[in-house]
Amino acid sequence: MAQTKTSTSAFIAVIHTAAHQYRITKSINGKYFAIPKVLTISDALELPLNEFKSLFDQAGTEEIFGSLTAPIAADSEIWGAGVTYQRSRDARKEESGIPDVYQLVYEADRPELFFKATARRTVGTNSNVGIRADALTSVPEPEVAIIINKYRELIGLTICNDMTSRNIEGENPLYLSQAKIYHGSNAVGPMIRPIWEINDYTALSIEAKIERGTNIVWQAQTSLAQLNRSFTDLIEYLFRCQSFPVGAILSTGTGIVPPLDISLQAGDVVTINVEEVGELVNKVVTTPININELENLWAM
Repeated sequence: MAQTKTSTSAFIAVIHTAAHQYRITKSINGKYFAIPKVLTISDALELPLNEFKSLFDQAGTEEIFGSLTAPIAADSEIWGAGVTYQRSRDARKEESGIPDVYQLVYEADRPELFFKATARRTVGTNSNVGIRADALTSVPEPEVAIIINKYRELIGLTICNDMTSRNIEGENPLYLSQAKIYHGSNAVGPMIRPIWEINDYTALSIEAKIERGTNIVWQAQTSLAQLNRSFTDLIEYLFRCQSFPVGAILSTGTGIVPPLDISLQAGDVVTINVEEVGELVNKVVTTPININELENLWAM
């Protein structure tokens, strides 16, 4: 796996504290520091980039303590983009009984954009992701996610594991929401690398692997240089006829797709590494069909 530059870099981290479920901080060398005037990612994304950067630069004296969680807020929206790499286009055509639709969207001016998750459906690093109990085949989709403020400005980069029930989407593209939006279907993290900390994000390497016990059953790599669309283009389309008062997180699509003979199993561990951004690690569990009833029982 690529070496991740984290030893002296500053990151935007979100931690769970006794007082706050999603407290935004500045992370330096494993320590977390309060950022003046902002408590959550949503607070930060309500500010212009230059104003937030100024507050971020001031942080570093008031240390706070908590456990790292997904870099989101309670009211965050996570969106996804599809078929943005040639490998993704080819994989979708292999899986689908209606392959032409993926070729058309790959070549179209308008990208495929879809709502992916709320905070309740999103986990951070070292947490469990799910595979649907009613899916025959499921795969991770390793992606770079971009953090965008309400002014359409790019704030930073993080990693997203856009879990997907491959056979469900393959049966019919109209099943995409069921294939991609369910309990345990989204992981984001570990932290956000501020965009001003990255000299050139356009060719960052992306690597992923699936471990099953002591064996690596699949691994692959790509880079953002293979992305078929620019971040600017994706942001422009995302904000068309939409309002994001607390910004948005947009996962920009995958250029790494396991072959058809690979499917996730409960107990697998998925690791995604993005150069200069970090490493997202998640164990796989099965999401039961009756998760709603089970959650209600746990809450009683």
